[in-house]
Amino acid sequence: MPIVEFKNVTKTYTSGEHTLNALDTINLTLEEGKFIVILGPSGAGKSTLLNLLGGLDSPTSGTIVVDGKDISHLTEDQLSEYRAETVGFIFQFYNLIPTLTVYENVALIKEIVKDSLDSKQMLDEVGLLDHMKNFPNELSGGEQQRVSIARALTKNPKILLCDEPTGALDSETGKMVLKLLLKMAKEYGKTIVIVTHNQNIAKLADVIIQVKNGKIKSLEEQSNPLDVEEVEW
Repeated sequence: MPIVEFKNVTKTYTSGEHTLNALDTINLTLEEGKFIVILGPSGAGKSTLLNLLGGLDSPTSGTIVVDGKDISHLTEDQLSEYRAETVGFIFQFYNLIPTLTVYENVALIKEIVKDSLDSKQMLDEVGLLDHMKNFPNELSGGEQQRVSIARALTKNPKILLCDEPTGALDSETGKMVLKLLLKMAKEYGKTIVIVTHNQNIAKLADVIIQVKNGKIKSLEEQSNPLDVEEVEW
């Protein structure tokens, strides 16, 4: 069942007399519960695609429908509500609150959404239950990234948007995170969308999208994606 539809979507940025078509007439359909990887060189339009899907920006033209709702021309308040109810984010930067403990950073989600998952369970899933009383500055970069992932998962989003989610992690920790993201797709029916330069992550994907010069260069569905342990990292 389609959960995302981009219909003739264009995003243009203007600075003085200069214009940049970050996305150029994109048509794209994503199915629910899939593990989707977006690849492409820097400046190809990957992050713009992610930002539009996440309601962090709006298209210049075209229509974006998510879970049956047109989000193309929502007000800022409506976009905030959409972000709270439908999507979760994992960025390269952790955005943790330094004065809150690990547990408090994750449990804060309960104040924002109604159907959140158990904070302790999600910390356990990313291997940080023993660090729940620590503060962010007491953790390594990789551990902070795992806290941000636990927070995003606690939100219980229909779609989880990830920008290089394993970029700051060592190989073993990265594999743990990828296993968890795959589990969220396969067992919980979440739609996982990952922007990455890591070709190995694409080997795990149900769908691989190649973006170049603001256009969809190719879309490949893999009938038998590899398991994390089958990939040489």
